[in-house]
Amino acid sequence: MNQIVRVEPSDAPAKAPRSIEEERLHRKQRLAAGYRVFSHFKFDMGGAGHITVRDPEHTDCFWVNPMGVHFSQIRVSDLMLVNHAGEIVQRPAKARPILNGAAFAIHSRLHAARPDVMAAAHSHSMYGKAFSMLGRLIEPLSQDSAAFYQDHALFERFTGVVLDLEEGDLLAEALGQKHAAILQNHGILTVGETVDSTVWRYLAMENACQTQMIAMSAGQPIPMSHDVAVHTQQQVGSQLAMHFSFAPYWDWITAAEPDLFD
Repeated sequence: MNQIVRVEPSDAPAKAPRSIEEERLHRKQRLAAGYRVFSHFKFDMGGAGHITVRDPEHTDCFWVNPMGVHFSQIRVSDLMLVNHAGEIVQRPAKARPILNGAAFAIHSRLHAARPDVMAAAHSHSMYGKAFSMLGRLIEPLSQDSAAFYQDHALFERFTGVVLDLEEGDLLAEALGQKHAAILQNHGILTVGETVDSTVWRYLAMENACQTQMIAMSAGQPIPMSHDVAVHTQQQVGSQLAMHFSFAPYWDWITAAEPDLFD
């Protein structure tokens, strides 16, 4: 069993800097936990969906799940290291090292285009996928949905499964400096400075999509004003707010499924 990096539940910054090895293990543990959380919320349809985290030493490489292992069974030892050329640099301990082509096409280009992005998450969750069919952005209809105000993009181009690197480049271009995107007729995507903020942002975006569709089905939703939306976004949509919002999920999933540390 791998060493477990014990941190405060909130994943507060360590008092002393972690070594490269400690930081790598830390990121892989958060990534494995993220996959387990995605499984719990049923963001695991077939082979669709992937979460990645940049390696702390080899910054042109990222850790990702091997294709064919269910999210509910992802462990630290199952993760594999892939570089931006699509080569598997470090193979998983037991799982077959099969790289998801869409995961590579999307995530390699996002990580290359955004040095500030440490993690990225994409899946075909029910409400995010349904909302993506509307070809519109999330409106600031509630405190929670205001987290995405002026911080998400709409990628209108859909040509099928993303396997072409050029498509990944166009997606990264559409995302710009924002932290989330609606991929029309496809699903949703989030990025962040930590795995924690990225996974929580995905959960929050899925919820915002669901909430807006419910409100639209009941009548004509009334969005908050621009000034209020900007203020609220700064309160609930910051990297720090997103990061710390994941803390209870980390506590829950690691207590319920400690085998993810294997």
